[in-house]
Amino acid sequence: MKHSFIDKYSDRSSPIHRLDPRTKIMTAIAFVIMVMVTPPGEWLAFAIYLLFLAMLILVSRVPPVYILKRSLVVIPFVVLIGIFIPFLKTSGSSGSYNVWMWDIPKSNLVLFASIIIKSWLSVISLVLLTATTQFSEVLKGLEKLRMPGVMVMILSFMYRYIFVLTDEVLRMKQARDSRSFGEKRSRQIKTIGNVIGTLFLRSYERGERVYAAMVSRGFDGEIRTLSSTTMRYTDLLYTSSFLIIISIACLSLAI
Repeated sequence: MKHSFIDKYSDRSSPIHRLDPRTKIMTAIAFVIMVMVTPPGEWLAFAIYLLFLAMLILVSRVPPVYILKRSLVVIPFVVLIGIFIPFLKTSGSSGSYNVWMWDIPKSNLVLFASIIIKSWLSVISLVLLTATTQFSEVLKGLEKLRMPGVMVMILSFMYRYIFVLTDEVLRMKQARDSRSFGEKRSRQIKTIGNVIGTLFLRSYERGERVYAAMVSRGFDGEIRTLSSTTMRYTDLLYTSSFLIIISIACLSLAI
């Protein structure tokens, strides 16, 4: 199977790629928090956020189409969650739109649009983070930021073996299709249940074998790597630029 790794373009060379992973993680989290606390309907602030992300994408040399495709994946889920917001009744509305049998308040539409934009901007920042940083470096950055070691280890194994399990599922699906060709979907439900159970057992057994192999090689609960992370002047410059953009966005909220 050809896997689509989340750090597909992390081997490229750009000022963003060369930043310390801690800098990128902290600024990405701060950016998401800033976007989330921005009041609904502040379109100028949202435009500033998008312009900032566009500048980072150009500097990072990551294909914009790749970022766009990855970020748009979240939109259907956001729409599914917030689809009922426009139909909620609110007091003190400045106006409404008559859509068939409902009077939809303008404030609800603004809130719904703001939620979609906020989610999209947040996902873009996270996609850019993973696209410009190798996943191992992201884990090292999280470890340096004092994230619990157990959580870092779980993320590491999840990313390492999710592709192995995906291949296993595809092989089992191929075997199922070859043995049940022409059967109705209703008769394949039992087979799907057996596949899920078998996959769970194989995953558990593989985990036990991997753990035994690691212990036999001296694993003591700490993941050690040869690379090290160091803060440079470029990290300070990037952080300063980020703070300036955030300050401009805050000023736009006050206007």
